[in-house]
Amino acid sequence: MNAKEIVGQLSLEEKASLCSGLDFWHLKGLANHDLPSIMVTDGPHGLRKQEGASDHVGLNMSKPATCFTPACAIAASFNPENARQIGAAVGEECQAEDIAVVLGPAVNIKRNPLCGRNFEYLSEDPYLAGDIAAAHIQGVQSQGIGVSMKHYAANNQEQGRMVSNSCVDERALREIYLKPFEIAVKKANPATLMCSYNQIDGTYAAENKKILTDIPRDEWGFKGLIMTDWGAIADRAKGIVAGLDLEMPSSGGRNDAKIVEAVQNGTLDVAALDACVERVVQLILDYKANHKAGASYDKEEHHQLCRKAACDAAVLLKNAVVEPVETTLLPLKTSSKVAIIGAFAEKPRFQGGGSSKINPHKVDNALNCLKAAGVQFEYAPGYSLKPMAPPDDALIKAAVEAAKGKDAAIIFAGLPDEYESEGYDRKNLAMPEAHNKLIAAVAEANPNTVVVLMCGAPVFLPWASKVKSILLMYLGGQAVNSAVVDLLFAKANPGGKLPETWFKSLADIPNANYYPGAGREAFYKESIYIGYRWADAAKREPAYPFGFGLSYTTFAISDVSIKAGAKSARAPTLSATVTNTGKIAGSEVLQVYVGKKDEAAGASPLFRAPKELKGFAKVYLEPGESKKVAITIDEDAFKYFNSAANCWATEGGKYSISLGTSSRDIVAEKSIDIEGDGKEALLGSLSDKTKAYFNLPASGSFNPPEAEWLALYNKPIPEVTSNKKGRYDMLSTLGDVQNTWFGKNFIKGMRKNVGNVVDESDEASSIAEAMMLEMPLRALVNMSGGSITDKQADAFITLFNGHYIKGFAKLLKK
Repeated sequence: MNAKEIVGQLSLEEKASLCSGLDFWHLKGLANHDLPSIMVTDGPHGLRKQEGASDHVGLNMSKPATCFTPACAIAASFNPENARQIGAAVGEECQAEDIAVVLGPAVNIKRNPLCGRNFEYLSEDPYLAGDIAAAHIQGVQSQGIGVSMKHYAANNQEQGRMVSNSCVDERALREIYLKPFEIAVKKANPATLMCSYNQIDGTYAAENKKILTDIPRDEWGFKGLIMTDWGAIADRAKGIVAGLDLEMPSSGGRNDAKIVEAVQNGTLDVAALDACVERVVQLILDYKANHKAGASYDKEEHHQLCRKAACDAAVLLKNAVVEPVETTLLPLKTSSKVAIIGAFAEKPRFQGGGSSKINPHKVDNALNCLKAAGVQFEYAPGYSLKPMAPPDDALIKAAVEAAKGKDAAIIFAGLPDEYESEGYDRKNLAMPEAHNKLIAAVAEANPNTVVVLMCGAPVFLPWASKVKSILLMYLGGQAVNSAVVDLLFAKANPGGKLPETWFKSLADIPNANYYPGAGREAFYKESIYIGYRWADAAKREPAYPFGFGLSYTTFAISDVSIKAGAKSARAPTLSATVTNTGKIAGSEVLQVYVGKKDEAAGASPLFRAPKELKGFAKVYLEPGESKKVAITIDEDAFKYFNSAANCWATEGGKYSISLGTSSRDIVAEKSIDIEGDGKEALLGSLSDKTKAYFNLPASGSFNPPEAEWLALYNKPIPEVTSNKKGRYDMLSTLGDVQNTWFGKNFIKGMRKNVGNVVDESDEASSIAEAMMLEMPLRALVNMSGGSITDKQADAFITLFNGHYIKGFAKLLKK
């Protein structure tokens, strides 16, 4: 039988039961209908399968698995095939562990480099994020495993993520924040989407019909299931109406009963319920059809895949010439005598904290890899790995002594675990003082200093001018240190490009003054101006631009031409010949940018970024080899979202098509005339009401006048009361109530329970504390598995609001 036929045989209670999890990781099954319970588990760059105590933030142990290259690095590869291969390997491990759906990839846009979870996200650019995500999905699903693309949508911060209200103007929402999801849905047809915790324009994602049904299903053609992030459900019946199929984890039957009640009292149409249940049943049927009993995988093969991917994603930020030999410092010869400095050489930073934290089969130690390569070295740790450790003068002194007289001093440094994680955002872009002080001291002792950076997002590099070479690994997965040795000693050539802009200061970031927002507010006042779009439009010189990355070899690009599409002038093909003019094999990434060319100021009613990435291709070349590369630009590249017409539209005129090796290194530019549809006239006088967006400031961040932002946003902003004293409710967080008498005692008890699970000195303790205070009462109840009832929750709210006699009476009442 198919899903529809099965649903036709189910009772109301059976239908409702399938709309929520059995426990933390399993969906319910119905044995009498031959529907097994299936398991989902965290990803996205490996499996976090828990068989004992379960959690959604990486506190409890999981089964060993391969920790592949995380998203921050795989995006830097600009190589969809890398993402596809890693996805297929993840799918193989899912089959071996009897997993039906892996929770990932995470394709949220990097709106601001301070987001604590940026290591798990792909890019600031929607085209790159969507293309890499689609390839990863194709890889996973080629193995008969489903994915859950997340966190849908406009979830671009950790602070307040469970209750914040993302207020995004419609054009920015469609062009920037939904676009990577749209690309991946249309290219790869993911089995499921995972809705985010936050509100979007005043409505929680889990009950937002526009976000769950109107856009993905009606516009994009999405056919799969939509599940919640863990504990994200707000009103279950409203979620069904909106198109939210599956609540995770189990609510202990609490919300199942509410679904039954809503159908019985006529507030929920059973047809809406049936549609959701059909999608849940279909997911289970897909598992049955694709499950491979007795499947296994090659651990070492997956480890080597991780190693290769880390090399392909490594970004060479600097590689200066060494005097008097007139060659760049890197790559080194294995006969070189070097100092290896930094505790990350022994214990690398290779993944982020939180729900994506993998328990790896093994982790490469650079010292062992160097010994295997026959390299002579002296090692000094340089800094302590204890959380928030200050500079250690004795360790720095020993490192300086080790560096003296060596052919090169190689420092492994970056951001320790506690600096970036799910659950909280970063406060600044600084590296630890212990790392910066070490690098400065070693560089003074040895002019041939190399810094190997391990971090999940941009950092400030105050010592950049003092070192010869900087090799950015991002977070490279469990084989990152073997990849580093390959790269340092010419077994591999760095192939990565920056998937995000590295700004010189926080003041250069457009939303610096209102990110992540105050209280429940997440106002996206900068609209489309993020990353390189902002840097280009506001004429800011970044430390390192989007798409930037050096190589050990050199390339020449010639014979650039553009040809109109066979079916449409809006789908042209750009061609170029790339030649490796150096002596080492390597790769180059050709990047195609499209921009509207206005003949005079005010000629267009639309504010725009000067150019946007609309295509790319990575080409691998042996020394002296040439290849012709062709990149076809989709006609969507010329479209913008017209908020007045509520549709995609094309503004006619002359467009530039630029070919570059970064957003700032443009090697050729062509022009093309595109016929428009005239819909920009429907925007009326909007440009007169939003003048700040056409005249960006010469310095500092972007703070448009309130009236202009509100005119652009053009939606009501609801009043928030749940964080106000005496007005606490189910949407209030534990952080909101922590200063009340009952709140203090309640949280004290929760901290005690957390302390029984994690070591207070461990990074997991910081994650647990941050996420506990950010948790709304509704999520606490939802995730209690039924141990906290609605009546108890009502009593707690009464007590939080200071009505002690009434609150305790409710608790005591049976």
